[in-house]
Amino acid sequence: MTKKSLRHGVYLPPFGPFGDPAVLVDLAVRAEAAGWDGVFLWDHLVTDAMPIVDPWTTLGAIAQATERIRLGTMVTPLARRRPWVVARHAGTLSRLSGGRFVLGTGLGSDESGDFSRFGEPDDARTRASMYDEGLDVVRAMWSGEATEHDGGHYRLRLAATAPEPHPIPVWVGCSTTKPRVLRRAAAGDGIFPNPSDHRVTPAELTGILAAVHETGLVGDRPFDVAVAGNASHAWEEPIEVDVKGLHQAGMTWWMESLIHFDPLDLSLKIVDAGPPQIP
Repeated sequence: MTKKSLRHGVYLPPFGPFGDPAVLVDLAVRAEAAGWDGVFLWDHLVTDAMPIVDPWTTLGAIAQATERIRLGTMVTPLARRRPWVVARHAGTLSRLSGGRFVLGTGLGSDESGDFSRFGEPDDARTRASMYDEGLDVVRAMWSGEATEHDGGHYRLRLAATAPEPHPIPVWVGCSTTKPRVLRRAAAGDGIFPNPSDHRVTPAELTGILAAVHETGLVGDRPFDVAVAGNASHAWEEPIEVDVKGLHQAGMTWWMESLIHFDPLDLSLKIVDAGPPQIP
């Protein structure tokens, strides 16, 4: 696999100390000034760390306040949003930002009650089926082609119209490497391995990407690989992460993870310090 250039993003939840849209817009502006390549927001509805803001409307404000950085959801659980609404939101953000929007998608988790508190299906099998069908609907909406879809979860009839003017990359977040997950990633434009109990290692990433290629990723078409963690030397604790090894294994995006239980001043210090320098 040819090693690609490495980009650096900031990856954070829109709640707790980040639960103010003005704070997130300011953070994104500072990230762009400090040399980061992207800002990506979690997508949740409820949390124990209130307040919480909607990532989609906030990303609209970020798109207007910045000029260069990529922006996106990381990740949107497609099963708890109507896919045609997601398609329109994503298309709007793509046009508003001049093609800088990335749609990060995932199966989602009910850890905070994002599904069960609202009567949404919360079993993994149903959500996975809705996710796969929803991705087909989203892509059909973007294509502008006449579409009739009558699936297990969604129905739509659309006349032909203009396609979205900018390509909208779809990244697939995954906490496991089951064949169905890898096939979904191989059909997309990127993968975000994000296991819940550990950080991805270079050896693990090599295996994941080999499996993605075996599952169906064809040729050298653009395909991003995002990995989250902490590598900035501005953190107060010692950092032990092999970012160079991850890049050599195929990572194209390093996501510096800011967490809601850290003080806001510390998170802004990390942002202002700029992307970590990789030896």
